[in-house]
Amino acid sequence: MHEQRLIAAFTNKTARVGVVGLGYVGLPMVRTLHDAGFAVVGFDIDASKIESLKRGEAYLKHLGGDFVRELAASPRFTPTSTENDLKGCDVLVLCVPTPLGRHHEPDLTYVEESTKLAARASKPGTLIVLTSTSYPGTTREVCGPILAQTGMKIGVDLFLAFSPEREDPGREGVSTRTIPRLLGGVDDASTRLGMAFFNACVDRVIEVESAEVAEAAKLLENIYRSVNIALVNELKPVLGSMGIDIWSVIRAASTKPFGFQPFYPGPGLGGHCIPIDPFYLTWRAREFGHSTRFIELAGEINSRMPAQVVEATARALSDSGVAMNGAKVLVLGLAYKPDVDDVRETPAAEIIRLLIDRGAAVQYHDPHVAEFPRMRKYGFDLRSVTLTDAELAKADAVLIVTDHAAVDYRLVGRAARLVVDTRNAMAKVAGPIRAKVVKA
Repeated sequence: MHEQRLIAAFTNKTARVGVVGLGYVGLPMVRTLHDAGFAVVGFDIDASKIESLKRGEAYLKHLGGDFVRELAASPRFTPTSTENDLKGCDVLVLCVPTPLGRHHEPDLTYVEESTKLAARASKPGTLIVLTSTSYPGTTREVCGPILAQTGMKIGVDLFLAFSPEREDPGREGVSTRTIPRLLGGVDDASTRLGMAFFNACVDRVIEVESAEVAEAAKLLENIYRSVNIALVNELKPVLGSMGIDIWSVIRAASTKPFGFQPFYPGPGLGGHCIPIDPFYLTWRAREFGHSTRFIELAGEINSRMPAQVVEATARALSDSGVAMNGAKVLVLGLAYKPDVDDVRETPAAEIIRLLIDRGAAVQYHDPHVAEFPRMRKYGFDLRSVTLTDAELAKADAVLIVTDHAAVDYRLVGRAARLVVDTRNAMAKVAGPIRAKVVKA
């Protein structure tokens, strides 16, 4: 009875959908559901986000402001921090963070609390979908028992599925609607309903055998990237000591039309996925008596990149006759990737900390991040400086951490004395430049 009612509600768009967590995953999900014609309740414990949405003001700049203004004016969207507003929803989509603890162990606090919230808000015939990346078994073993405490039976009265987020902030030409989704339920009925729900709002849904397969697939996607980035990060100093440019090597290897996919070195990993997700599998593997040495080695290589960048900067300064202690270093780019304001797990934060620890006077410029934000592990009283001839000229070193397109690299090459480039950004500058460029 519940299954038939829900499928009909998905088909005719009369289902009411609650999205729990309105960050980098949840807010795009709200847009997709609203665009598909559903009535959506957006819930977040951060009252400032709710107030911004009510005013029609975007707090995630890469998404633009038009759709937020449209949501604010729509009778089909309710932003709230009141959990009672979620009661009566036919579907609850959980889009919450899955960070790591102090010892790289999974921290499922947000998953557990949002599932408890879903349990309190659920009625018989509710579909709950977890989208947060976690180790295989989370949906069934963590969320399932919490929902079972309602007295409703999963697969009969409540339905539970996993569909991993695949967001890539700032990427052009794709959206939550167009990116193919994986869907696996904890039982056949949950899978059928999950498929019916997402088929009503996104272009393509791929059914997999279980929630565990979907959970493991998302981890594999990010581990694949982590391992390959670690490979080129490890090769960079090796080839550099031979006088070979890693960027030229990657460009040459990329001419092969099969069997090779280019990955690029950098100052460290950022974002919520690659620096965190692989450790969810390493932790889970140990529970089953396995070690994941390959994955852990990749994590070690990538996590030490900020220190290598700072050491390369110190050597470049020394070669220019300047000691790191007291040197003026201008960091270009605070966001973890180009052309967005997303600073989650950004390697720039650790690089700035290491520079300050070694006595450098640090400033930064980022056209997308005006002020250094509050972070769990970092707190600096810094604001983005204007990129001018004078600022560049007074810096002993300009350190490119994020290659934003809005930065005038020709100006950097003309006005700076020393540029430490972790992104090969200066290679794109045509014509002669004044600055000495050191790749790191």
